[in-house]
Amino acid sequence: QVQLVESGGGLVQAGGSLRLSCAASGRTFSTSYMGWFRQAPGKEREFVGRISRSTRSTYYADSVKGRFTISRDNAKNMVYLEMNSLKPEDTAIYYCAADLFVNKGTWLARSWGQGNQVTVSS
Repeated sequence: QVQLVESGGGLVQAGGSLRLSCAASGRTFSTSYMGWFRQAPGKEREFVGRISRSTRSTYYADSVKGRFTISRDNAKNMVYLEMNSLKPEDTAIYYCAADLFVNKGTWLARSWGQGNQVTVSS
């Protein structure tokens, strides 16, 4: 199991930027993909993006592509989500995730952080 602790987030105006951090501990050496999901009020949790442990290749949901950037520091067991040009529709609870995999075209994860609120005001 991988334990994940998030930090960052908060309130920002539309067009602004925020950075989320995620500290991983436990069986991090076995984690190939880490990433982020989000859940807006009244909606299902959705995939935001993921990063490979070995190649650092990234993949993003169309809704955030070009605005969000995921990076990782394997030596520190940290994963980051840099969010730019934020929109009110980006308001959600953001979850760090580990051991991501695809099931029938949907990204899922085996380990989750506690979630961090991001609110974008118009």
